[in-house]
Amino acid sequence: MPSARDPIHLDYNATTPILPEVLEAMLPYLGEHFGNPSSGHAYGRRAREAVEAARARVAALIGASAEEIVFTSGGTESNNLAIRGAAAARPERRHLVTSAIEHPATDAPCRFLERQGWEVTRVGVEGSGRIRLDQAARAVRETTALVTFIHASNETGVLQPVAELAGAARAVGAMVHTDAAQSVGKVPADVDALGVDLLSIAGHKLYAPKGVGALYVRRGTRIVALLLGAEQEHALRPGTENVASIVGLGTACEFAARTVDEERQRVSALRDSLWRQLRAGLPGILLNGDERERLPNTLNVRLPGVRGQAVLDACPEVAASTGSACHAGSEVPSSVLTAMGLGEEEALGALRLSLGRGTTAEAVDREAAALIGAWSRVARQGGGCPAVAREGRS
Repeated sequence: MPSARDPIHLDYNATTPILPEVLEAMLPYLGEHFGNPSSGHAYGRRAREAVEAARARVAALIGASAEEIVFTSGGTESNNLAIRGAAAARPERRHLVTSAIEHPATDAPCRFLERQGWEVTRVGVEGSGRIRLDQAARAVRETTALVTFIHASNETGVLQPVAELAGAARAVGAMVHTDAAQSVGKVPADVDALGVDLLSIAGHKLYAPKGVGALYVRRGTRIVALLLGAEQEHALRPGTENVASIVGLGTACEFAARTVDEERQRVSALRDSLWRQLRAGLPGILLNGDERERLPNTLNVRLPGVRGQAVLDACPEVAASTGSACHAGSEVPSSVLTAMGLGEEEALGALRLSLGRGTTAEAVDREAAALIGAWSRVARQGGGCPAVAREGRS
């Protein structure tokens, strides 16, 4: 856990610390319960029982059945298995629909398929950051194999109309996938309510370890495995399971299921307090993305007259992020924000502030004061404006 000397963590969308309850549940499977779940003896059976108990807990959080959960190494693998696996299962269709604001873990597999001759349609977004339903409805057609949309933007926190998008896809017989890495554990993410066939989970976004995740595969949905090996995880993800981390993910999901409503109310109140203080201390500050339909923990703001990275550099008391990437002294604006209609200079003024279970009211007050002070110092020095790069982002 962070010490008193560490900066205040305002980057929970990047990663979360492991909950003490999760670590406690994992420890026996890093020591005495070391068996291989595929072994038939007592050590293996004990490990297998732990994996299956975790599978049931993950399933319960998203309203699925245990046999519909496939454990993976994280959100990136889950997205790849969903997208490339679905494409391999329906090669006769060769058309994919996605959006202009996807995480690279979705966008990169889509670009891979493009290079293999697939046609990919990228639906635009409104100024609020919401995917355009009208464009999506026009994009799907009889040759569409898969529609894949993020459930909640990792940058703006804006929740996407996945259920409505899924309806358009189902009308033409396309499969539906959503990357729910940022939303699972923060807001309800029920697979039937969303109408999805495939849903990706990343453990380290909900207080489980890094390097573990899951893919929900609706019963009867056919996808093709990307890895070759034995028959683990319904033969969709061969290889000996990461038992301790899987146990951690199951425990984190069980904890989230018990506390999601209470935590959503608590953290949204803190987020709103932070926004009020920033707005009072930073004239001209603007919110990026829909004010209502967004994650309870996420605040993406646009600072007046300065670069977001310059403010963070001047504010070592706070650990947060921008949507930009730096290359050799130049900054590349967030593709998510530019897709929403922001100019390059506007996008470079953005900060993503994401709260979590460790955030307190006292910390919010300190964060606001530190960011306001840093903004004032940077603004007096000219805004911290390096060159704007116009090449692609990493």
